[in-house]
Amino acid sequence: MTITLITGANKGIGFETAAQLLESGHVVYIGARDAERGEKAAAALGARFVQLDVTDDASVSNALATIDAAEGRLDVLVNNAGVLADGVADGPTALRAFDTNAVGIVRVTEAALPLLRRSSNPTVVNVSSSAGSFWAVTNPDRPESGLPLALYSASKAAATMLTVQYAKSQPGIKFNAVEPGTTATDMTAAFGIGRTPSESARVVVRFATLGTDGPTGTFQDENGDVPW
Repeated sequence: MTITLITGANKGIGFETAAQLLESGHVVYIGARDAERGEKAAAALGARFVQLDVTDDASVSNALATIDAAEGRLDVLVNNAGVLADGVADGPTALRAFDTNAVGIVRVTEAALPLLRRSSNPTVVNVSSSAGSFWAVTNPDRPESGLPLALYSASKAAATMLTVQYAKSQPGIKFNAVEPGTTATDMTAAFGIGRTPSESARVVVRFATLGTDGPTGTFQDENGDVPW
């Protein structure tokens, strides 16, 4: 069986990714900050739950220790948790955006590396965004060009760069960043745009189910490489 952990998976793209991976036969651990919501989501899907706040070192450590004790390894990590950080661009908001969207990837990945190294096909998928791409935000034909999301965009640019650097430093593990597409979730409700989370989850699932010969160090959407 393939053992998978998805952060921020009690709703939105993370929840739909969990549902689709469960259908493909994965054992899925749903990571969520809120235990009540996470347990409810896991029960609805038939998944397993671990309390996991990507901004809290102890929470991350405890979550991976739980998976280690139960499974002895981790095959797939999906770093999905994120915040939009729209509105006022001040220091505390910036710190929260980067702590969740970028530093959170570091916390969870570093804690997961020992478990991933025990897998025969270790895979990490970082849910990034083309809102962090110079190409997209300066292209008037792209929706990202009109979104006032400086902190989100900057933190997602960091998430993509972390992906590339991890791919270089961990050649035995596949690391890829994905742009799931403009999605209608509670996080983006104010913009009134996007498709269903289940549609956007498909590209995440594709990269979470790569074979041993799959790519690493890429940033892709459903159509292929994204310029950035």
